[in-house]
Amino acid sequence: MKRLIVPGLVATTGLVAASLLTLGAAPQARAASTIDWVSCEKLAMGGGGTECGYLTVPQSWSDPNGTKIKLAISRNKSTLPAAKYQGVMLVNPGGPGGSGLSFSGIKDLLPNGSGAGYDWIGFDPRGVGDSKPALSCIDDYAEGKRPPYIPAKRGKVVTSSEKSWLKRSKKYAKACAAKYGPLLQNMRTVDWVKDMDALREALGVSQINYLGFSYGTYLGQVYATMYPTRVRRMIFDGNVDPRGVWYQAQLSQDRAFEKVANQFFAWTAKNNSTYNLGTKASAVRAKYLAVVKELRSKRVDGIGANEWTDTFVHAMYAEFLWPDAAHAFASWVLKHDMSSAKAAFRDASEPDDNVFAVYNAVQCTDTAWPADYKTWRKDAFKTAKNAPVLTWSNVWFNTACIYWPGNPGKPVTVNGSAAPPILLLNATLDGATPYAGALEVRKRFPKSVLVAEQDATTHAGATLGGNPCIDKRISDYLLSGKLPARKSGSTADVMCARTALPEPGLLPINSTGVTLPHVASAPGSLPAPDPQPQDQSLFDKIVGLLPARTR
Repeated sequence: MKRLIVPGLVATTGLVAASLLTLGAAPQARAASTIDWVSCEKLAMGGGGTECGYLTVPQSWSDPNGTKIKLAISRNKSTLPAAKYQGVMLVNPGGPGGSGLSFSGIKDLLPNGSGAGYDWIGFDPRGVGDSKPALSCIDDYAEGKRPPYIPAKRGKVVTSSEKSWLKRSKKYAKACAAKYGPLLQNMRTVDWVKDMDALREALGVSQINYLGFSYGTYLGQVYATMYPTRVRRMIFDGNVDPRGVWYQAQLSQDRAFEKVANQFFAWTAKNNSTYNLGTKASAVRAKYLAVVKELRSKRVDGIGANEWTDTFVHAMYAEFLWPDAAHAFASWVLKHDMSSAKAAFRDASEPDDNVFAVYNAVQCTDTAWPADYKTWRKDAFKTAKNAPVLTWSNVWFNTACIYWPGNPGKPVTVNGSAAPPILLLNATLDGATPYAGALEVRKRFPKSVLVAEQDATTHAGATLGGNPCIDKRISDYLLSGKLPARKSGSTADVMCARTALPEPGLLPINSTGVTLPHVASAPGSLPAPDPQPQDQSLFDKIVGLLPARTR
């Protein structure tokens, strides 16, 4: 499954046997811990809060007095009068592996000032970012030339490129085992959930509020299943389908991202006066696949078929990235200029191995993945027939799970029947967390309400997307707990019209490959407005950024 982190692509869980997770289970043994709050600068943390600290928790919750690890925490306290105080709000941006430390800083970005009454708590989950230890298995795993994603041919015999990828995946899993050993047995979603509850306790509150994006929605689902009475309010943006963790979720993503890619091709065709790649989506799509084929046999300025795929899949996470992606596409097709694609690939890249290491540590042990590559191969060839854009890159993003050292658990049976009313948000064409997952979460949380954005594709982008219809529901819920009425059947309770698609940006390119001057008379020479009303750099963290093909 592709990483589920809000650009911020991107999805995911460690679990114990369902029999141990009954709602009547006794509270876990706890080694009490507090947080010594100091300025974030003093601890050299990049938190979005005004104060930071560390929470000490057991490496293994089954051995509370054993080895300890530290979680990095940030806090941005409410400044409203006590009468308007709403409690603490924990935030998780997804991944698994996304750093949440800076997310305490989104307090003032919520619509209509609805975040002002909360103490916003950002945190780096175990193994992530500024938490100690922070996982990193092979620092340069994503760098340099990699085997082709797509096998040269289909047949019964595994190709040399497939063998190379499997060898890389095995090497990566072994490196993680050698460096982190016992910790990898304690990186499941349920371990993160227990850490969250320890954080609740350290904050001195009986209930938490919670905002989860992408994989963070699954983290919230499991928390609300295990500790329903400790939940006050929750918002899930970009909902993970609990039925698919995690292998089937990967295949669902492949199909969903194909639909997003087709939306992008249609948008590019509609703006043919700017990009000149064709007036029909099918023509633009054909050119895209032709470039992938072309770059399989040659690399240009470090960009081959893999890097090209990475760049465009990254853009499929957020619509505001489409103008840059289309410009890079047109620059190569019409001018044989790869500089824009090279810059876009750099922007899509992860700075280090931490996210990928944590991603594997969680998802590979949350639940069992197929142990025989033949299953992966059969499913990939079948899926790629109709969904070629993402399928094979997604395979190699996950095959370390074949060799992962941690013993896989069993997924928690998500059950929100005892949870309070929860607000669910989802785009109907989200590629990373397909819409069917939101409907399933709504079904499992019978007091929840689903607010959907019709025909939108941006992953987990509703909370900060500036859609007035969605903003009203968010602010009503955060300010008073009010939710729209729940409808009967499997459907959204509120279907909001989507916000406008981005205008084509950068300079238009004519059919001779010459960049036209950016003047009003030039056809298609539209300015590039900021498609998001909020700070885009923060939004990038919240809508699912892909790693630099660590796959």
